[in-house]
Amino acid sequence: MTQLAPPHANANLADYTTWRVGGRAEWLAEPTTIAETIAWVEWAQQQAVPCQVIGAGSNLLIHDDGLPGLSLCLRKLQDHNIDAQSGVIDALAGEPIPSLARRAARAGLHGLEWAVGIPGTVGGAAVMNAGAQGGCTAESLISVRVMPKQGGPCFELHCDELNYAYRHSRLQEDNLVVLSARFQLEPGHDPKELSRITKENLNHRTTTQPYQQPSCGSVFRNPEPQKAGQLIENLGLKGTRIGGAEVSTMHANFIVNIGDAQANDINALIQLVQGRVESEHGFRLHPEVKRLGFAATA
Repeated sequence: MTQLAPPHANANLADYTTWRVGGRAEWLAEPTTIAETIAWVEWAQQQAVPCQVIGAGSNLLIHDDGLPGLSLCLRKLQDHNIDAQSGVIDALAGEPIPSLARRAARAGLHGLEWAVGIPGTVGGAAVMNAGAQGGCTAESLISVRVMPKQGGPCFELHCDELNYAYRHSRLQEDNLVVLSARFQLEPGHDPKELSRITKENLNHRTTTQPYQQPSCGSVFRNPEPQKAGQLIENLGLKGTRIGGAEVSTMHANFIVNIGDAQANDINALIQLVQGRVESEHGFRLHPEVKRLGFAATA
């Protein structure tokens, strides 16, 4: 039986999201091993409280009123193994995807160069089918190891069982906690060339997107073949503010915290943008960002 220290009470969740907004968690735990993670999920069941999983908080908007029950932050659940010969990578759910991409490039493994600018974790990437620069998680993921939030044995789900689509997987609906993931990359490439491509991808993102300000990354999914940022910019919405939230003047598919935003400001700005696009174009933009504590919205 894994011994657990008491969870943190009344923790400020704004410290756990890249937007730097959100209320407080009734309880917060940060496991560093799979055994601790399993024990905390079981603790929540024993206490009969809800359990919400947080990774790097880079794709997350948490309500100003905070969250009841246990907020399980997996950003310290880090470890990885890279087999340069076979190209197989095993990583725990909290492993940062950008650093994993850099290590893969240095090992001569092709397939994660796109991920260097994604400020999230392996688990979050698997759940969201994160992607950039024309690549995405589903292209190299073999499987994930998961456990039910209601408790029970861990099990493995293979990539073809995850119903992957653009920024979507069944993990967004199923009540499961991702513990680890396995990737198959292509071995035998020139590490210097892969590192060069990786750096170019990062440079492109940092020079075209507002990485110096608190944000969640892209707010809306692209309504292919159109781009959400272009639609929003064409409506003249760059620089639009509600409270401390602003549609970025650098990239219109980013909403940034200009210093004193509340979660409700950001949520209201998301809804304003959705309303304007729907009024003009007849369809609704769907957010990439996961909203916790808010009434269910599209």
